[in-house]
Amino acid sequence: MSRPALPLPPCPRMMHPVMNSETPALKSGLREKAQLMSASEIERTLVRLAHEIAEKNGGVEGLGLVGIRRRGVPMAERLGKFIERVERASVPVGTLDITFYRDDLSTLGPKPVVQKSEIGFDVEGKSIILVDDVLFTGRTIRAALDALFSHGRPRRVQLCVLIDRGHRELPIEASFVGRVVQTTMNEVIEVKFTEVDNAEKVLLMEK
Repeated sequence: MSRPALPLPPCPRMMHPVMNSETPALKSGLREKAQLMSASEIERTLVRLAHEIAEKNGGVEGLGLVGIRRRGVPMAERLGKFIERVERASVPVGTLDITFYRDDLSTLGPKPVVQKSEIGFDVEGKSIILVDDVLFTGRTIRAALDALFSHGRPRRVQLCVLIDRGHRELPIEASFVGRVVQTTMNEVIEVKFTEVDNAEKVLLMEK
């Protein structure tokens, strides 16, 4: 999810080291191939997604945004602010905290693990927009759905991602996509948000 992708029962670590988007061991083996989005392009894309979400859902009544930690959280918060500007009504924004035994951007490794988290509002009967930065195999989203439903039963769940990089392993697709990027398995998408990284851009990296 630039996280190395986007909850199921914990799996044993086996021989895999703990990896996440801040792991130096992962980053040290990557080289930058291209910048896919600048700060202004990210903002324009999020504004467009906010309009699409509001339009497809007929406004904000009964709507809630839930960001998958880490970078899905600032993305969801920004989308909430943009939707509020458009609809002149606030939208609740919550968080799902998911920790990975191994980066989801790798081709192998254990499944993501859901940690206890508080969404911050009642999801029962609501239309929930699940938000993440990168959609890859779909395993993160599968895990996040399990976690979400442990908090209640939404009326509907839709997925919003900034980047869809393909290579799905599960039948999961996003309703709202900022950009589709064709990638190889040797490539990694890094999304950087100011709130998390003190930088604002999307990079295509190569292992």
